[in-house]
Amino acid sequence: QLQLVESGGGLVQPGGSLRLSCAASGFTLDYYAVGWFRQAPGKEREGVSCISGSGGSTNFADSVKGRFTITRDLAKNTVYLQMISLKPDDTAIYYCAARPKAFRSCVIDRNEYEYWGQGTQVTVSS
Repeated sequence: QLQLVESGGGLVQPGGSLRLSCAASGFTLDYYAVGWFRQAPGKEREGVSCISGSGGSTNFADSVKGRFTITRDLAKNTVYLQMISLKPDDTAIYYCAARPKAFRSCVIDRNEYEYWGQGTQVTVSS
């Protein structure tokens, strides 16, 4: 059974850092794009970043460019979202999602992703 489990969320002060993890089971990352999305209270779920199945292509939302980095560890079958210079506007539940047959490229469009994790809360506040 294909499963995604996020971890690493928490409370952090503005300007701080967090690293989120998305552990995949039931499939290998090689031919799946993995995306990170977030949803703040009262707002729609928005795309944050993604990495292609090859690992050679990534994308970022304009709001996080230069602050967030996406990487993966195939040996651990895990994708990471490193977040620095966090702002209160980054507060949200963060979800990872997987899209099959997305080897060469990825898009951060939630409608393109088939499998979803349960989310992890990130709160940026002093």
